[in-house]
Amino acid sequence: MVDLEQYLPILIFLFIAVVLSTAFVFLPMGVSRLTGAHAPDAEKLSEYECGFPAFDDARSQFDVRFYLVAISFLLFDLEASFLFPWAVSLDITGWTGWIAMVIFLLILAIGLAYEWKMGALDWD
Repeated sequence: MVDLEQYLPILIFLFIAVVLSTAFVFLPMGVSRLTGAHAPDAEKLSEYECGFPAFDDARSQFDVRFYLVAISFLLFDLEASFLFPWAVSLDITGWTGWIAMVIFLLILAIGLAYEWKMGALDWD
């Protein structure tokens, strides 16, 4: 026979988790309604996709720089995710790991400089 008292801490933990997650979802919505931050207008309710407002035809051409900025963001986001484990394990990897990361950062810096020089980061 299983003693149900063993499950009491788990049930308390689950209850607290449900209460906190519900509060984190609904409390900000309630506060924004009470403080007047919820004020929809035509500008807020308009569609907004791909870095510019929607227009005539879905097949019309638009500037590709939006994608270049998005890809750059992803690259530097991945760089940050590679830097943390590298920094934590640097005592294990030693000079080999340090040199590999410096080469990686130099390649990214050269790519950023090239992108900057070509004007991909200039937004009109």
